[in-house]
Amino acid sequence: MSPSELQPRVWLLLGNKKGDNGQVETIAAAIESQLGWHCERKNIQVREPFLFGKPKVGPTLYHIERDQSDPLEAPWPDLIITVGRSPANVALWVKQQSGGHSRIALVGKPSGYMEHFDLIITSAETLPAPYPNVLRINMPLMRINQAAIDQGAKDWEDRFSALPHPLVGIMVGGPTNPFVFNHSVTDKLVEEADRIIAEGGTPYFTTSRRTPPAITEQLKQRLTSQSLFYDWNDSSADNPYMGLMGLADRFVVTGDSISMMVEVIHLKKPLQILPLPTSLLGRLDQARRSLARWLYQPADGSLNSRLRVGLARLIYRTYLIRHTRHYPGFHQLLVNLELATWQGEPASPPAGKMPDDIPHVLTFIKAIATH
Repeated sequence: MSPSELQPRVWLLLGNKKGDNGQVETIAAAIESQLGWHCERKNIQVREPFLFGKPKVGPTLYHIERDQSDPLEAPWPDLIITVGRSPANVALWVKQQSGGHSRIALVGKPSGYMEHFDLIITSAETLPAPYPNVLRINMPLMRINQAAIDQGAKDWEDRFSALPHPLVGIMVGGPTNPFVFNHSVTDKLVEEADRIIAEGGTPYFTTSRRTPPAITEQLKQRLTSQSLFYDWNDSSADNPYMGLMGLADRFVVTGDSISMMVEVIHLKKPLQILPLPTSLLGRLDQARRSLARWLYQPADGSLNSRLRVGLARLIYRTYLIRHTRHYPGFHQLLVNLELATWQGEPASPPAGKMPDDIPHVLTFIKAIATH
């Protein structure tokens, strides 16, 4: 008897991005523990030009190294769970090979072929067009690696023990539309460091792959010796990130870094969000995103909302407004849920409860897999 006769055959299509894969693994863990279905992992090796570049959207394999990827062959799955453009293309190809039998659950916003996915699971920072196959949840389905954090705390405990507390992790990301990193961002970061030092604490900065070199240099020049600083581009320096995750008393995170915010929330430590400025073009882009946030709301059954949804789908199909993200809306959600405060306001432990979206996700997963 085949797995499909006993239970759905489930493939997890996993690409090269660990953070993305983590969301799929979160769903898989719930499927295996709560539904009792086995999930077969298919690791996809993306060709080098597309590690950071984006392949054209569609049912294709031209962007992957087939001989370095796990086999993609019949018997085809009943359900595919995946995330990201490159693995999504593979999922569409598998669905095509199966004659449309394989159902696809995609985590995150699709870049096209929206109607070809059976379920699209998007969190609050994304703004997909309001189609019936869209499931909106509150938070990205990220989980922290507690074992790695515990090890980081152990590795850094001696180095952090003599530092004045509170020890504050200041996580610096990088520009992403519609936001820019400029002198005003540097000013806010330096002011925050001065405030922490005045309180008797220690600010510990960490940059990321996306942090502009000019911002890194400005911070190095302007921060006092009482601030500690990790430059992501300095290969000779030890990365304190996991140590800070385990041992810092609170965190300040720049508004572009959704994943870092979610990690801190899972730690149940105080989180302060540093909003970012926009350029003139960025302000126009932000206006577009705000329009999309209103336009792409789900229908509530009223005539006005049905008309709005019809207009939204027309605008989506004509490429006037495609899927996008609305960072301020996500920031405000965290504040409203009492999971974060704004930078510059008094820091406080999270008073709210992290939403649990998994039961809702499993209901829809089960529905498409057994349809």
